[in-house]
Amino acid sequence: MIAGTTSTTPTRAVGRLFLRTAVVAGLAGLSLGIFMGASHDHTFRTVHAHINLVGWVSLFLFGLFYALLGTASTRLAKIHYGLATGGLILFAVGLPRIALGLPWGEPVAILASFATLFSMALFAYVVFTAGEAANPAAG
Repeated sequence: MIAGTTSTTPTRAVGRLFLRTAVVAGLAGLSLGIFMGASHDHTFRTVHAHINLVGWVSLFLFGLFYALLGTASTRLAKIHYGLATGGLILFAVGLPRIALGLPWGEPVAILASFATLFSMALFAYVVFTAGEAANPAAG
C-alpha cells in the first residue's frame, strides 16, 4: 500500500473484485481447455487462450496491483474494471461466433479488442501516476 493514502481501501475492494472475476475466468478457461482436450475438438482454442490470458492472467494482475498498492482514484479503478471485464465478455461472445463462421462475431471481437486496449491504456496511466496521485508530497 502506498504510504499516506486514505483512498486505497475502496481501490482494494476493486482489487478483490478483479481477483474474484479472474478466478471465475480461470475456471472457465480451464474447463473449456479440458472439454477441448477430451473431445479432441479444438475449434474454440482462441476463446480458450483469450479467456485465460485476458481473463485469468490480466485480471489477476490488475487485481494484485489494486489490492496491494491501490490508487488515488477509485473512479478510475472502477472504469478500468468495467473496460477489462467488458472486453473479456465481448471476447467470450465474439470469438466463438467467428470460429463458427457467424458474421456478427467479428464486430463483437473488434469491440472486445478496443475495450481491452483502452483498459490496458488506462491501467498504464494508473500505474505511472499512482505514486504522484496518492502522495503528492513525496515527489
